[in-house]
Amino acid sequence: MFRGIWCPYCNLDLQALQAALSDITARGASVVAISPQTAANSRKSLRNNKLTFPILSDVRSEVANAFGIRFKLPDYLAELYKQFGNNLPIFNNDPSWVLPMPARYVIDIDGIIAYSEVNPDYTQRPDPSELLPVLDRLGVNQAA
Repeated sequence: MFRGIWCPYCNLDLQALQAALSDITARGASVVAISPQTAANSRKSLRNNKLTFPILSDVRSEVANAFGIRFKLPDYLAELYKQFGNNLPIFNNDPSWVLPMPARYVIDIDGIIAYSEVNPDYTQRPDPSELLPVLDRLGVNQAA
């Protein structure tokens, strides 16, 4: 789960996942990113970051809410975001000024979360290599 194309930390994280993609897919796993941004902004994220994995749109941040990682920006922060040109209602086609906390999950073939990393500090992201031992332990490539 990532915040959007306007977030430089998110873009770096997406690029790191892309760099690790062959190690991930070699273990029989897939990568999917999810963002509250519009589909047009997700397509732009794909192009700008040269991604070969999909980005799904979390309309009105309903998935983030289901995972308990959606939060509403306080008014002062929304004003600051506007000053930087990050008008979330436009980026996300949602007037609510909500965002997901950046999160990474490994979900096994039975739908059970085998790994999760959620950090309210959007500048801190786990290295994609942390996923590899989890995938090895799950034996994903043996089930594929």
